[in-house]
Amino acid sequence: MTKGERISRFVEELEGATPESAGANVTRHPCYRGFFRCWNEQRYYEAHDVLEHLWLSTTSADANYFKGLIQAAGGFVHLQKQFEHPTHPKHGRRLGPAARLFRLAEKNLAPFAPTRHGLDVAGLLRLVDEKAAAIVRSDFTQNPWSPQNAPTLSLADE
Repeated sequence: MTKGERISRFVEELEGATPESAGANVTRHPCYRGFFRCWNEQRYYEAHDVLEHLWLSTTSADANYFKGLIQAAGGFVHLQKQFEHPTHPKHGRRLGPAARLFRLAEKNLAPFAPTRHGLDVAGLLRLVDEKAAAIVRSDFTQNPWSPQNAPTLSLADE
């Protein structure tokens, strides 16, 4: 089974529809909705994978929007791994990569503010800026994320 097939099955389990059956409405696309569900369940790696599945097939202006969301999720993957394994040789050094991914996410998401496809992009930009700035202020020694303060994202109904 290919990665794409695995992700399609995973998305179907999450959202009850396959990515292939999705229509043109991004806010209803199972990969898009699955991204937010995974994010809110603190499954950032899966959120990244689910949206990457949609991003790889996107040729519209949404490509950079999706890329920015993927990068934001990737930053939280780094924070989560560092939080769970702070003394691990690899995971303990993830704060710098998290801050870099947050800055890349800002660059890709900024043109889509204040909102895009039901998401408060401006709010997400503030969130990733806050996390990156906190990491830098601590000289890359303190993780601003924990399971108790994990952010959630919601979509406004369009």
